[in-house]
Amino acid sequence: MDYQELDDLFNELWPIPRSITGPGITQSLKILQRHIPFEIKAVASGTKVFDWVVPPEWQLNSATLYTADGEKILSTEDSNIHILNFSEPYSATISYEELEPHLYTNKTFPETVPYVTSYYQRRWGFCLSEAQKARLDKTKKYRVEIDTKIYPGNLRYGDLTLKGKSEKTVLLTSYLCHPSLANNELSGPLALVALYKELSKQKNRYYTYRFLVVPETIGSITFLANTEKSELDKICAGIVLTCLGGPAKKVTFKHSRRHWVGEPSEIDELVESLCMHDSECFEQRPFEPTSGSDERQFCSPTINLPVIQAARTPYGQYDEYHSSLDNKSFMRISAVLDSISKLCMFIRVFELNRANLLPMLAGGEPMLGKRGLYPTINSAQTKRMSSDKIVDGREQLNILLNVISLIDGKRTVKEIVEFLEISYDDILSTLEPLLEQNLVRV
Repeated sequence: MDYQELDDLFNELWPIPRSITGPGITQSLKILQRHIPFEIKAVASGTKVFDWVVPPEWQLNSATLYTADGEKILSTEDSNIHILNFSEPYSATISYEELEPHLYTNKTFPETVPYVTSYYQRRWGFCLSEAQKARLDKTKKYRVEIDTKIYPGNLRYGDLTLKGKSEKTVLLTSYLCHPSLANNELSGPLALVALYKELSKQKNRYYTYRFLVVPETIGSITFLANTEKSELDKICAGIVLTCLGGPAKKVTFKHSRRHWVGEPSEIDELVESLCMHDSECFEQRPFEPTSGSDERQFCSPTINLPVIQAARTPYGQYDEYHSSLDNKSFMRISAVLDSISKLCMFIRVFELNRANLLPMLAGGEPMLGKRGLYPTINSAQTKRMSSDKIVDGREQLNILLNVISLIDGKRTVKEIVEFLEISYDDILSTLEPLLEQNLVRV
């Protein structure tokens, strides 16, 4: 996907008043369904899912706070995070003393409107900046008009399986439940859409890829509770996509629980190697059950899938998190595109690292010149050329010749990178033409 396509999708999703259930997430899933043709699955409110229960649906129509004489203080027409998410309806004229317990601010960042939720305990409320709250006249009365609806319905999520040669499955997932938060909410689904479009074009996919969009926490729990164990057992790796559009330069991977308890998986081991050899682009974080996203559910002890998390500027590492400042000025589409590019590289390496690389020629080095991979003139002028077109001190050619010499059916991509101490970016650019010309296979 290009910049404009991602930007248009962001703009379409941004104003929708989402929550973990309700018409906001349904509308958002239908928009994403135009790009990823997944099935929108529905699980009824009240359904027990492990230790949880699927909540009712929540619908926001409008919410406004006025003075008693009609002056508007704040409204969801201005920002849909002004309402306490999942607020019950309420309409009354009350004193400031009665109003104040229902006002939510963040004193640490007094100019921002915080995003606050109360999914599982019924209450009503507004979110506003500490500066706005300080300007309220404590002697006045205020009119509260919160038009919301809480009713039995369904929790919905999107699920699509993109078949590969193997039933071994890579889970790619993000959440969709926050209203009008950019990096924390929309960067993950944007990246998921782009990865689907890239992988669906890829020929000879080995792994099967399962694309999943859920409301955070309760959605992944519902998915796990409603998916056959035989299907979950096929998942050999997974990535939760979140916070991929912030200003940081690197994509960071949070390891799976298996890595934390000393039972690392293939994807954890690849993350360690990638972060060592491509340290300018990637870094790693340890698994921790105390914070994070849906990887905590996929990695919960009785599930224990090898699911990592990918982020760029993660939750807890930026002041704008869960506030009105997490907007498109903070989350740049260009940063999301860069994250997508890095994730495509990582997924491609994971595909190629599944088995030892095998040479396809009976003997001798392949003739690289006729394939545009070696200078066709041997002279002093070509001593610094990797091909007829590339003058680089033969760096590219030397990597190519070293890699070819190590493709003997005994080594994986990871093992070759570690033996030569080169980057994964280098080996990918080397391997792709060899694979295309059937000089190597996995």
